[in-house]
Amino acid sequence: MGTWQHGRAGAPVILRVPLGTVVRELPRGDLRRSQDEWEAEEEACAGLDKEERRQRWRERRWVHYPTYEEDNTARSAFKQAEWNLWRAEREMRVARRQRDAAPPALDLDRMPPEASASRAPDAPLGLPRVRQFGTLVASGGAAGYGNPHFQSTTNPSPKFATRGYEGERVTLELELKLLADIGLVGAPNAGKSTLLRALTAGRARSAVAGYAFTTLNPVVGVVRVAEDGSLIGGDVDGALYDETAVEEGRERELMASGAYADMPTRNQILHAQDGYEQVESFRFTIADNPGLIEDASDNVGLGHSFLRSMERSHALVYVVDLSGPAPWDELRMLQEELEKYKCRMSKRARMVIANKADLLASDGDPEGVRLAHAKLARLEEFVREEVDQDGRALDVVPTSGKYCQNLRSVVRKLRTYVEEARSTASLTSSRHIPSRIPQP
Repeated sequence: MGTWQHGRAGAPVILRVPLGTVVRELPRGDLRRSQDEWEAEEEACAGLDKEERRQRWRERRWVHYPTYEEDNTARSAFKQAEWNLWRAEREMRVARRQRDAAPPALDLDRMPPEASASRAPDAPLGLPRVRQFGTLVASGGAAGYGNPHFQSTTNPSPKFATRGYEGERVTLELELKLLADIGLVGAPNAGKSTLLRALTAGRARSAVAGYAFTTLNPVVGVVRVAEDGSLIGGDVDGALYDETAVEEGRERELMASGAYADMPTRNQILHAQDGYEQVESFRFTIADNPGLIEDASDNVGLGHSFLRSMERSHALVYVVDLSGPAPWDELRMLQEELEKYKCRMSKRARMVIANKADLLASDGDPEGVRLAHAKLARLEEFVREEVDQDGRALDVVPTSGKYCQNLRSVVRKLRTYVEEARSTASLTSSRHIPSRIPQP
């Protein structure tokens, strides 16, 4: 337009993601990746000869004053401007290739430090509002040059201008680190899935089987605590959670026979067993993570995809197989892998659950009972002497997730950890609120 006016800049597109999101740009060669702006332009010119491609390029780059296109293309000033534009565009393509060689990856685990210190300039006085500008992942297209840009002593009134470029096209993969109050950490087949189902009264449908790596993705369940500190739906004597294949077979039989039509719901069964309706007073989330193996910090097995899911948990709980030959060696491996993946990540652990305690001395043999107590005592000694938690001792609790044994003690301690973490988070957030309104 006239009087030195220019086009208005486009409004930014802001994608709001929760803390703990990992942002990755898919590299070239990934089948999920879409074409970038240069690849899309090349595809649009596919099948054209050299002259046709040149003409198509000019149509996309240049704007001519009406009836001046043929005259402009014959002028030396336009040819020089076209050459300069081609060289600048070549540098843009090279920069894009360099970006593709090392695509950006963001780990948005916490708010940027400058966000808490920078106030919005238009915020009312006394309100601690901040403006979070985020992280730029794709730039808008470069603006075109108006005809005054091409003015010179030999061409005082240019009759051509350039069009603006299309913005960057990127294909992003967003991964949210699992957010749960408690994260279970254990080797494959340590009984984490069974324990989760017992703590959630069967509501968390995690896979249970007699082989390793039954859990391939994290599963989150909600633990409900009654007013008296007991687990709602979990204090059922002799409760038995079968393997997933057995349960699915039983469900198929009930479905085929039509027995589901008249069966009471799970809540009806629990209320009938309890004799009264328990009142929930507290709840928290707990995550069953895939099994951790040796060298998982080097991305062996499920590797980093598993370890990332635990970074956002308020507290971690080790789950070891007490019926195994050396549960203390298993615990040492878990601690080392957490520490190798991220410094001081193992310091977030608060408890060691010695699961499958029902497999020890199940026949009541006195010698077997003595050996079971000796194994538990050695595990407790190892935790006291070998597991360094900055002076804080880890709780060691023997349980049986399969038979819901000793879950009340586990839930009571887990509730304590969650309450401490939430109170700490509340105090941290309150520090950013001023105690008084600042004076002008």
